[in-house]
Amino acid sequence: MKITINNKNNVKKLDLKLKKYAWAVKIFVLSLCLSSIFSIISQTVMSSLGIVMSILTICFFIIISIIFDMVGIAVTSCNKQFFLEKIKRKENGAEVGLLLCKNSEKVCSFCADVVGDICGILSGAGGAGVILSLSSQISNDTLLIIVSTLVSAFIAGVTIFGKACMKEYAIKNADKIILRVGIIYEKIFFKK
Repeated sequence: MKITINNKNNVKKLDLKLKKYAWAVKIFVLSLCLSSIFSIISQTVMSSLGIVMSILTICFFIIISIIFDMVGIAVTSCNKQFFLEKIKRKENGAEVGLLLCKNSEKVCSFCADVVGDICGILSGAGGAGVILSLSSQISNDTLLIIVSTLVSAFIAGVTIFGKACMKEYAIKNADKIILRVGIIYEKIFFKK
């Protein structure tokens, strides 16, 4: 039986769809593993940190979440031509920036979804640590519910506010942000 041209096109389309979903499955497994690991760590460590350390930890994870969301937005808005010109001038970070730009959907998914969700879990666990520390000091159940609601709302509000502020900046400065990411990546992984 001969494969017709139409069948060859269908096979190519199916192959492209499978490759597309293979990435989604990989990112699912990665996020499942990382979320599980960090959830266990956060539940065991965060509950014993105390209020001040929990608040500092929450702030740290919120900042990481905002930065990675900014990178995720920037990588989808960057211009390949910018990086090609920087590569011609042999500027640091340009090759990595171009690679990130060419794989923007994967980089965005990793930065905004995987890292963002993990930071959300960890900042939520930090909030639970704060509430747990406060529960020993607050005997009124109604007041404890109000405080825990305010802590959760504050964490969500600050995270959303920070991400909303960074989106416009990330879109307008996408090329510069991804070039900086490329430079940082080179310094960490390709020390010269």
